[in-house]
Amino acid sequence: MQFLSKLQRVFAEGDFTATYKFALLIALADLAVELGADNGDELTVTTRQIGLRFIGLYWKHSLPYGTGRQGSEVGILVQNNGAQAAVVSAISQFRMQTQTHTLLSALLHPRFNGLLGAISATVSAQPLTYLQNFGGGTDEFMYERAGPGKIRLKPGIGYCFRRFYPLVQQLARSHWIGHIKGNRRNVCILGEADDLEEFLFASSRQSLEIMSNGLRKLDGQQCFYCGHSLTTADVDHYIPFAQYPRELAHNFVLAHPACNRSKSDTLAALPHLERWLERIQRHSDALAEIGADAGFVIDAKTTQRVGSWAYANAVASGAQAWLAANTYRAIDRRYTECFA
Repeated sequence: MQFLSKLQRVFAEGDFTATYKFALLIALADLAVELGADNGDELTVTTRQIGLRFIGLYWKHSLPYGTGRQGSEVGILVQNNGAQAAVVSAISQFRMQTQTHTLLSALLHPRFNGLLGAISATVSAQPLTYLQNFGGGTDEFMYERAGPGKIRLKPGIGYCFRRFYPLVQQLARSHWIGHIKGNRRNVCILGEADDLEEFLFASSRQSLEIMSNGLRKLDGQQCFYCGHSLTTADVDHYIPFAQYPRELAHNFVLAHPACNRSKSDTLAALPHLERWLERIQRHSDALAEIGADAGFVIDAKTTQRVGSWAYANAVASGAQAWLAANTYRAIDRRYTECFA
């Protein structure tokens, strides 16, 4: 409760001149899920790990918004009350100079380390220094510096980020969107469009189509959940995007639109989980190749750690798992044992 109360104060009483602090909260929560544990221990992360997450979060934001939208101009959204945010400018310049179109191609470019170094330095100098300033003072309740290029999440903080991850995400994203909408310099770019959240945080339709075509060749023309033949298919996040909104190539499956809608934002039941984990083991390289073509993050081990976290959270909260339409099962320890 202390963590949630102080987090609320950060949003209410903190000074948000740019969107960096929202990105930092999301990055810390992501790293806690992917690298941490539920034992309450401290967690040390590097500024380069955080900087890499910043590049992933701002990658799409460095593209123009407004093309073809009624009543709007074409332009890159301003994410600072003064000059454009340095992170956005650096990524935009990198994309233009290297002609890289996906984050994955950027990661493989020889000049990427220079970009990552610059972004990491900005993260260290700005949001990491000022995030814990609120209410007219400083309260280092989340983290402390742990030497050059490192911070240490304090005992219990990693656990809280993991336990309340969806809430942290929702708060950070909604305030991020509000910050962009509240910047008068963005009015002419936004126009009357209502898809800002999709632009900022959702996968591109083109990438999902590439993923869909690849999964059809890999898995055949059948729904992952019900096994029936597919005519039309949705690319579904096995661990729901609403629970963990990061695009991991090994997390995608093909599903009937009806199955996808019925499953919605719930976790899938034990038979589906066992097949999903077996599929990652059996087709890890093929899924990585498809994900690379689509420009998604390729990391099978991270995907499994996210799955372990999601089901452990579900056990702790007494959640139900989706088996089929209108059919649910209690999530118990058998689910987490699958990841042992």
